[in-house]
Amino acid sequence: MDTPFKPNGWPSVVPRLLTSDVPGLVAFLRSTFDAQGEVASGRPAEIRIGDAVVLVSDGGGVREPSPTFLYVYVADTDETYRKATAAGASTIEPPADTAYGDRRATLKDAWGNTWQIATFRGRSNHPDR
Repeated sequence: MDTPFKPNGWPSVVPRLLTSDVPGLVAFLRSTFDAQGEVASGRPAEIRIGDAVVLVSDGGGVREPSPTFLYVYVADTDETYRKATAAGASTIEPPADTAYGDRRATLKDAWGNTWQIATFRGRSNHPDR
């Protein structure tokens, strides 16, 4: 029997967010994206946002915290934008419709991460993703 090269149900690419405040960032992800997952001692927090897995850790003393930029599809951009700003995120771009069919907003969280949140509105020229 072949050993799988990744955990069952995980994608091949998994973003990892490095922060000095794992509980705080995980709380932000829960309140903004209705994320699921817990902070656990001695390993990265495995957080699920929709069908994605995001690892959140402090770098274990080997890697320094560094901000990232993620594009996240959500069911309702405006509602997620409200949740993110209520959770302390600052607005870079308010919700707006794009030429390629996404309703999108861009925010920065308190840990320096940039989040583009979007809802696909169904334009025929939108590239398959």
